[in-house]
Amino acid sequence: MSAYLRALRMERWPRSMAIFSGCAAYFFLYPGAFPPSGLFGIGVKAAAAFLLTWGISTANYVVNEIVDQAFDRHHPSKKLRPLAAGEIRKGPFALIGLALTVICLGLAAAAFPLPFFLSLAGLLMAGIIYNVKPIRTKDIPFLDSISESANNPIRFLIGWYALAPAAHFPPLALLASWWAFGNFLMVAKRLSEFRFLKEKAADYRTSHKKYTRNKLLAGMIVSAVVCLAAFLFFAGREHWPSFFIIAPFLAVFFLMIFRKTLREAEVMEEPEKLLASPVFAFYTLFLLGLFVLAFFLDAAGG
Repeated sequence: MSAYLRALRMERWPRSMAIFSGCAAYFFLYPGAFPPSGLFGIGVKAAAAFLLTWGISTANYVVNEIVDQAFDRHHPSKKLRPLAAGEIRKGPFALIGLALTVICLGLAAAAFPLPFFLSLAGLLMAGIIYNVKPIRTKDIPFLDSISESANNPIRFLIGWYALAPAAHFPPLALLASWWAFGNFLMVAKRLSEFRFLKEKAADYRTSHKKYTRNKLLAGMIVSAVVCLAAFLFFAGREHWPSFFIIAPFLAVFFLMIFRKTLREAEVMEEPEKLLASPVFAFYTLFLLGLFVLAFFLDAAGG
């Protein structure tokens, strides 16, 4: 059973915490929408939304593990994944993914409004579109990172609609900024693979056949510019001047990732592992603190 648990990649639960950005943004933008149930009710809804998101994300990993089994054998570390290494059987593993999907979508339909259910189902569909033929955007240069990073705004919507009524849709600029940040990280990951897997990169990821170092660098730069531009547009539209002060610190964060991607002595596996570095962890907490301070200066402080 331990091999099946490892194949579910349960250690990636921090990714599902992205839903809390949607929860927080809703109250930042609608500070008067505090529900009668108070903090306890908010906490219960947010926790349930997190668990359901984690469940669907895990089901997507099951799909990924199955369809990428042959490709993972060409990767220096992913070849050790349980299915690629022959430690587990495909049939029972697929049943686990199906059970997770049915349970999570069923609970979402029963306990949450329709927009939440559709957002959660959208997360599942995004994983299928990314991984499964005939579409399989994973094999198409740049569309692979674009579609993979769509998980960012989808998770944002899940958190948003865990608390928000259906009539309230989040600002498009905020969603665009959140997507572009995720795309920046996904392109950085591909550049890291391109640098270190070299001629074997295309055996692991088909899109590498048409990537070049300069194309990937350009993709990172464009993503960073779109993220900052959308963020500044959002700040201007909401009349939150303190958020403009955060923009240079966000730019520094992008430069830190640029530097790590171009100098790292091994493949940068998953973006969340950046937080294992004390420097990145501290700077991330610093940025979060700036966002909270800016909110209270502009929104709460009027």
